[in-house]
Amino acid sequence: MKLYSYFRSSAAFRVRIALNLKGLDFETVPVNLIQSKQREDAYLERSPQGLVPTLELDSGESLVQSLAICEYLEEQYPEPPLLPRGALARARVRALTQVIACDIHPLNNLRVLKYIAEQQTDGEEKKLEWYRHWVHTGFQALDRMLAASNDTGDFCHGDEPTLADVVLVPQVFNARRYDCDLTSYPNITRISANCEALPAFIEAEPARQPDAPA
Repeated sequence: MKLYSYFRSSAAFRVRIALNLKGLDFETVPVNLIQSKQREDAYLERSPQGLVPTLELDSGESLVQSLAICEYLEEQYPEPPLLPRGALARARVRALTQVIACDIHPLNNLRVLKYIAEQQTDGEEKKLEWYRHWVHTGFQALDRMLAASNDTGDFCHGDEPTLADVVLVPQVFNARRYDCDLTSYPNITRISANCEALPAFIEAEPARQPDAPA
Protein backbone atom coordinates (compact mmCIF):
# COMPACT_ATOMS: atom_id res chain seq x y z
CA MET A 1 0.00 0.00 0.00
CA LYS A 2 1.02 3.60 -0.57
CA LEU A 3 0.11 6.40 1.82
CA TYR A 4 0.05 9.85 0.25
CA SER A 5 0.92 11.96 3.23
CA TYR A 6 2.30 15.23 4.56
CA PHE A 7 4.49 14.82 7.61
CA ARG A 8 2.63 17.41 9.71
CA SER A 9 -0.92 16.60 8.60
CA SER A 10 -2.84 15.37 11.61
CA ALA A 11 -5.20 13.38 9.37
CA ALA A 12 -2.26 11.58 7.76
CA PHE A 13 -0.72 11.13 11.22
CA ARG A 14 -3.89 9.25 12.26
CA VAL A 15 -3.63 6.83 9.38
CA ARG A 16 0.06 6.21 9.99
CA ILE A 17 -0.74 5.27 13.59
CA ALA A 18 -3.56 2.97 12.51
CA LEU A 19 -1.38 1.23 9.92
CA ASN A 20 1.37 0.78 12.51
CA LEU A 21 -1.01 -0.58 15.15
CA LYS A 22 -2.25 -3.10 12.59
CA GLY A 23 1.32 -4.06 11.75
CA LEU A 24 0.85 -3.28 8.05
CA ASP A 25 3.63 -2.39 5.66
CA PHE A 26 3.18 0.74 3.56
CA GLU A 27 5.18 3.15 1.47
CA THR A 28 4.94 6.86 2.23
CA VAL A 29 4.56 9.17 -0.76
CA PRO A 30 5.07 12.78 0.39
CA VAL A 31 2.62 15.45 -0.77
CA ASN A 32 3.94 18.90 0.13
CA LEU A 33 0.93 20.96 1.21
CA ILE A 34 2.95 24.16 1.57
CA GLN A 35 3.96 23.90 -2.09
CA SER A 36 0.33 23.09 -3.05
CA LYS A 37 1.28 19.70 -4.50
CA GLN A 38 -2.16 18.48 -3.41
CA ARG A 39 -3.68 20.77 -6.06
CA GLU A 40 -1.79 19.27 -8.97
CA ASP A 41 -3.79 17.28 -11.50
CA ALA A 42 -1.98 14.02 -10.85
CA TYR A 43 -2.92 14.10 -7.18
CA LEU A 44 -6.46 15.36 -7.77
CA GLU A 45 -7.10 12.22 -9.80
CA ARG A 46 -6.56 10.25 -6.58
CA SER A 47 -8.17 12.72 -4.20
CA PRO A 48 -10.65 15.12 -5.86
CA GLN A 49 -10.76 17.27 -2.71
CA GLY A 50 -7.02 17.82 -2.88
CA LEU A 51 -6.50 16.69 0.71
CA VAL A 52 -4.24 14.21 2.46
CA PRO A 53 -4.14 11.40 3.26
CA THR A 54 -4.93 9.08 0.39
CA LEU A 55 -4.29 5.37 0.80
CA GLU A 56 -3.62 3.52 -2.44
CA LEU A 57 -4.33 -0.19 -2.05
CA ASP A 58 -2.38 -2.99 -3.66
CA SER A 59 -5.31 -3.30 -6.09
CA GLY A 60 -4.71 0.27 -7.27
CA GLU A 61 -7.89 1.66 -5.72
CA SER A 62 -7.57 4.84 -3.66
CA LEU A 63 -9.25 5.59 -0.35
CA VAL A 64 -9.67 9.10 1.06
CA GLN A 65 -10.80 10.64 4.38
CA SER A 66 -8.78 9.49 7.37
CA LEU A 67 -11.62 8.02 9.43
CA ALA A 68 -12.97 6.10 6.44
CA ILE A 69 -9.48 4.73 5.85
CA CYS A 70 -9.13 3.70 9.49
CA GLU A 71 -12.53 1.97 9.45
CA TYR A 72 -11.53 0.16 6.24
CA LEU A 73 -8.35 -1.05 7.93
CA GLU A 74 -10.42 -2.20 10.91
CA GLU A 75 -12.73 -4.21 8.69
CA GLN A 76 -10.01 -5.73 6.52
CA TYR A 77 -7.47 -6.33 9.30
CA PRO A 78 -9.51 -6.78 12.51
CA GLU A 79 -6.58 -7.66 14.77
CA PRO A 80 -5.57 -5.90 16.88
CA PRO A 81 -8.91 -4.07 17.05
CA LEU A 82 -9.30 -0.30 16.93
CA LEU A 83 -12.93 -0.60 18.01
CA PRO A 84 -14.02 -2.54 21.11
CA ARG A 85 -16.65 -5.24 21.21
CA GLY A 86 -20.22 -4.24 21.90
CA ALA A 87 -22.44 -1.60 20.33
CA LEU A 88 -22.33 0.75 23.32
CA ALA A 89 -18.56 0.58 23.62
CA ARG A 90 -18.12 1.20 19.90
CA ALA A 91 -20.51 4.14 20.05
CA ARG A 92 -18.49 5.65 22.89
CA VAL A 93 -15.20 5.29 21.04
CA ARG A 94 -16.72 6.78 17.88
CA ALA A 95 -18.12 9.69 19.89
CA LEU A 96 -14.73 10.47 21.44
CA THR A 97 -13.17 10.17 18.00
CA GLN A 98 -15.65 12.55 16.43
CA VAL A 99 -15.24 15.23 19.09
CA ILE A 100 -11.74 15.63 17.69
CA ALA A 101 -12.08 14.64 14.05
CA CYS A 102 -15.41 16.35 13.37
CA ASP A 103 -15.61 19.22 15.86
CA ILE A 104 -12.04 20.40 16.57
CA HIS A 105 -9.90 19.46 13.59
CA PRO A 106 -12.04 20.86 10.71
CA LEU A 107 -11.97 24.33 12.29
CA ASN A 108 -8.20 24.25 12.70
CA ASN A 109 -6.78 22.61 9.60
CA LEU A 110 -4.27 24.29 7.33
CA ARG A 111 -6.66 25.74 4.77
CA VAL A 112 -8.89 27.32 7.44
CA LEU A 113 -5.94 28.84 9.29
CA LYS A 114 -4.48 30.14 6.05
CA TYR A 115 -7.79 31.77 5.14
CA ILE A 116 -8.08 33.45 8.55
CA ALA A 117 -4.52 34.76 8.35
CA GLU A 118 -5.12 36.19 4.87
CA GLN A 119 -8.39 37.93 5.78
CA GLN A 120 -7.13 39.92 8.78
CA THR A 121 -4.61 42.74 9.05
CA ASP A 122 -3.29 41.07 12.20
CA GLY A 123 -3.79 37.66 10.63
CA GLU A 124 -1.18 35.63 12.52
CA GLU A 125 -2.48 36.81 15.89
CA LYS A 126 -6.09 36.12 14.89
CA LYS A 127 -5.12 32.71 13.57
CA LEU A 128 -3.57 31.71 16.91
CA GLU A 129 -6.51 33.11 18.83
CA TRP A 130 -8.93 31.12 16.65
CA TYR A 131 -6.90 27.93 16.89
CA ARG A 132 -6.54 28.02 20.66
CA HIS A 133 -10.19 28.89 21.22
CA TRP A 134 -11.47 25.83 19.38
CA VAL A 135 -8.88 23.49 20.88
CA HIS A 136 -9.82 24.58 24.39
CA THR A 137 -13.55 24.38 23.64
CA GLY A 138 -13.17 20.81 22.36
CA PHE A 139 -10.65 19.63 24.94
CA GLN A 140 -12.75 20.90 27.84
CA ALA A 141 -15.62 18.70 26.70
CA LEU A 142 -13.41 15.76 25.81
CA ASP A 143 -11.59 15.74 29.14
CA ARG A 144 -14.93 15.80 30.98
CA MET A 145 -16.16 12.88 28.87
CA LEU A 146 -13.05 10.89 29.74
CA ALA A 147 -13.30 11.75 33.44
CA ALA A 148 -16.97 10.82 33.64
CA SER A 149 -16.68 7.24 32.39
CA ASN A 150 -15.47 4.11 34.12
CA ASP A 151 -14.56 2.82 30.66
CA THR A 152 -11.63 5.22 30.51
CA GLY A 153 -8.44 3.36 31.36
CA ASP A 154 -4.82 3.74 30.38
CA PHE A 155 -6.25 4.84 27.05
CA CYS A 156 -9.46 6.55 25.96
CA HIS A 157 -11.37 3.27 26.27
CA GLY A 158 -9.85 0.56 28.38
CA ASP A 159 -6.21 -0.41 28.47
CA GLU A 160 -5.51 -0.85 24.76
CA PRO A 161 -5.39 1.89 22.09
CA THR A 162 -8.54 2.45 20.07
CA LEU A 163 -9.57 4.73 17.24
CA ALA A 164 -10.11 7.50 19.80
CA ASP A 165 -6.41 7.39 20.74
CA VAL A 166 -5.44 7.32 17.08
CA VAL A 167 -7.06 10.72 16.58
CA LEU A 168 -6.18 12.14 20.01
CA VAL A 169 -2.40 12.06 19.72
CA PRO A 170 -2.17 14.08 16.47
CA GLN A 171 -4.50 16.71 17.93
CA VAL A 172 -2.38 16.98 21.08
CA PHE A 173 0.73 17.25 18.92
CA ASN A 174 -0.77 20.16 17.01
CA ALA A 175 -2.03 21.84 20.18
CA ARG A 176 1.52 21.83 21.49
CA ARG A 177 2.79 23.25 18.20
CA TYR A 178 0.50 26.22 18.73
CA ASP A 179 1.49 26.59 22.39
CA CYS A 180 -1.88 25.66 23.84
CA ASP A 181 -1.80 25.31 27.61
CA LEU A 182 -2.92 21.72 28.28
CA THR A 183 -2.55 21.71 32.07
CA SER A 184 -6.33 21.84 32.54
CA TYR A 185 -6.79 18.52 30.71
CA PRO A 186 -5.23 15.83 32.93
CA ASN A 187 -7.00 12.90 31.28
CA ILE A 188 -6.03 13.99 27.78
CA THR A 189 -2.37 14.56 28.69
CA ARG A 190 -2.12 11.30 30.67
CA ILE A 191 -3.62 9.21 27.88
CA SER A 192 -1.57 10.96 25.22
CA ALA A 193 1.62 10.24 27.17
CA ASN A 194 0.69 6.56 27.40
CA CYS A 195 0.16 6.47 23.64
CA GLU A 196 3.36 8.34 22.87
CA ALA A 197 5.38 5.63 24.62
CA LEU A 198 4.20 2.93 22.17
CA PRO A 199 6.24 2.06 19.04
CA ALA A 200 3.25 2.40 16.70
CA PHE A 201 2.78 6.01 17.78
CA ILE A 202 6.49 6.81 17.94
CA GLU A 203 7.09 5.58 14.36
CA ALA A 204 4.20 7.74 13.12
CA GLU A 205 5.55 10.97 14.62
CA PRO A 206 5.93 13.82 12.12
CA ALA A 207 9.66 14.23 12.78
CA ARG A 208 10.25 10.60 11.75
CA GLN A 209 8.63 10.92 8.33
CA PRO A 210 10.68 10.98 5.12
CA ASP A 211 9.45 14.47 4.17
CA ALA A 212 10.22 16.03 7.58
CA PRO A 213 12.92 18.73 7.49
CA ALA A 214 16.34 17.44 8.45
